[in-house]
Amino acid sequence: MTSALLRVLGALFLGGWLATAHPSHASALPEPVAQALAAAHIPQSAVALWVQAVDDGEPQLRVNAERPMNPASVMKLVTAFAAFERFGPAHVWTTRVAATGTIRAGVLEGDLYLIGGADPLLSVERLWTLLRKIRALGIETIRGDLVLDGSALRLPQHDPAAFDDRALRPYNSGAHGLLVNFNTLNLTLLPAGRPGERVTVAASPPLKGLDIDNRIVIAAGECGVWYRDLDALLEAAPGGPRLVLLGSLPASCGQRDWATAPLPPERFGVAAVAALWAELGGKLEGVARPGTVPSDAAPLLTGSSPPLADVVREMNKWSSNVIARQLLATLGATDATSPDMVAGGAALTRALLDAAGISTAGLFVENGSGLSRSESVSARTLGEILLTAWRRPYMPEFIAALPVAGLDGTARGRLHDSPARGQAHIKTGSINGVRAMAGYVLDRNGRRHVVAMLANDVAAGSSQAAQDALLEWVWDAR
Repeated sequence: MTSALLRVLGALFLGGWLATAHPSHASALPEPVAQALAAAHIPQSAVALWVQAVDDGEPQLRVNAERPMNPASVMKLVTAFAAFERFGPAHVWTTRVAATGTIRAGVLEGDLYLIGGADPLLSVERLWTLLRKIRALGIETIRGDLVLDGSALRLPQHDPAAFDDRALRPYNSGAHGLLVNFNTLNLTLLPAGRPGERVTVAASPPLKGLDIDNRIVIAAGECGVWYRDLDALLEAAPGGPRLVLLGSLPASCGQRDWATAPLPPERFGVAAVAALWAELGGKLEGVARPGTVPSDAAPLLTGSSPPLADVVREMNKWSSNVIARQLLATLGATDATSPDMVAGGAALTRALLDAAGISTAGLFVENGSGLSRSESVSARTLGEILLTAWRRPYMPEFIAALPVAGLDGTARGRLHDSPARGQAHIKTGSINGVRAMAGYVLDRNGRRHVVAMLANDVAAGSSQAAQDALLEWVWDAR
């Protein structure tokens, strides 16, 4: 018998043994998925998959499932699971208001303190409401300072330019104990006029001390990728920082919403609160500044955030990195042994997964958002998280937070012409060299499955067709 024939027979024997030992574990990619990967020039070795019905004890498909891979924003599923496990869906954050001195005839004879509780959703609208309540208490003039206390979170140094050298992009903002409006300046662009004229810009929230130099002009032609020619940069000026808006926007685009993060969170909060206080008719004789509340300050008001279920929905529907960073730091807030609350949150996340019986082999959590070159997780771990969440009391909130493919959130552009449209709740993620998705699919027979697929390759950005093919394959329930 030739050596070649022996190798063939050996391979056949081994394949038969594996099929007997793991009858429910298919390790071959479904043909539509394999074809889409081949068309994108992505090797199967660069892909990991896990598919399992929620009512089955074994996966029906697992490929490279134990391999740690970069998940991009799919890492937010790990953060969401840990937050639900630790706090429950009804958890809220509290922002407090306190003062030193007395209030007489509309004047606070002392300092006013806004004390953050690490609320991830302290929007400009909610902040305005809180400040309006302070005015309703009879405070018109603050004789001392307006002090913002963000000491609720003990955080490491954060460089917003570290990931991709785009420090003014909101997705690069870091966590903060008193995070205001996601540290984001929202810019409504109105290109109403002739080519060459300035685009009208409406900015919110107002930021005291920030000058906006709008140089965006109206362009002719089709809209296309409307934000392609827009940019922002921050300049130092004698009167304070100047935000310069550059580029062009075709009139055919109509109204568009753009955003930037011109200031670090501590300075952004101070600038926003000072401007809103003035807009409400409040007067400030001192200065707005960061600081910490003294022990003798008298409490005045509190404001509560929406519940964690709403926070996770905002994070996952629109893939908010800053919310994920806030949640991870909140998880580590009770760990006094870690060097900071981010490290403590990462350690607690692993401990919570271990306690739930979920594999943590190869798991590395850096910031909980997936905006990282070092974070890693396996398809198996993602699959087990999804299966465990399905059996938890918070299952409805966990699933409802995920974008619906073809309908909303970051997955609204998926599966448009597919019968599987609207049948998959999935978290997606992509950075250079990474494209991933994980979530739940309801098949054509009404049976639900967990699905995870990660691609790490120079061509991974072209793997969306393969991921959609997997979702359709699961939906078809062959």
